[in-house]
Amino acid sequence: MAQTVLFACNMNSVRSPMAAALLQRSGGDRVSVDSAGVYEGGLDPFVEIVMDELGVSMAGHEPKTLAGADLSKFAVVIALTPEAAVEARRLAPDGTIEFWDIENPSDERGGREAVIDAYRRARDELSGRLCERFPELN
Repeated sequence: MAQTVLFACNMNSVRSPMAAALLQRSGGDRVSVDSAGVYEGGLDPFVEIVMDELGVSMAGHEPKTLAGADLSKFAVVIALTPEAAVEARRLAPDGTIEFWDIENPSDERGGREAVIDAYRRARDELSGRLCERFPELN
C-alpha cells in the first residue's frame, strides 16, 4: 500500500506543489502525494524554473484548497506555513499534522537571480527535509 501525503501552504502555488513534486519523483508508485492551500492560487513561474532544473515538470499541477481536499485520505498532512497548519488542524482535528517552517521564497526582494536563488534554497530545503522524513522513499 502506498504512503499518502498531503502538503499544504497558503496559496498552493510555491512550497506545497514543490514538495509534492519532489516526493512523487523520489517515491514513485510507493507514495500517493497531493498539495493544497488555505487559498487557491496559481502556480508561480519561478517554481517551474527551479523544478525544471531538476527535470521535474510542474505541468500537471492544479491549485486547490484544503477545504476542497478530503484530508481523511492522507496518512499525514505536512503544513509548510503556520496558517496551513491551523487550517489543517481545524479540518482534520484527529489527523496527523506536521509543521515544517519553510521560508517563503516569494518574499525575496532583488533582481531575478536573487529571487531564483531564494526559490532554489526553498526547493533544496524541502528536498533535504523529505529525505530525512521519508528515507524509505529515497
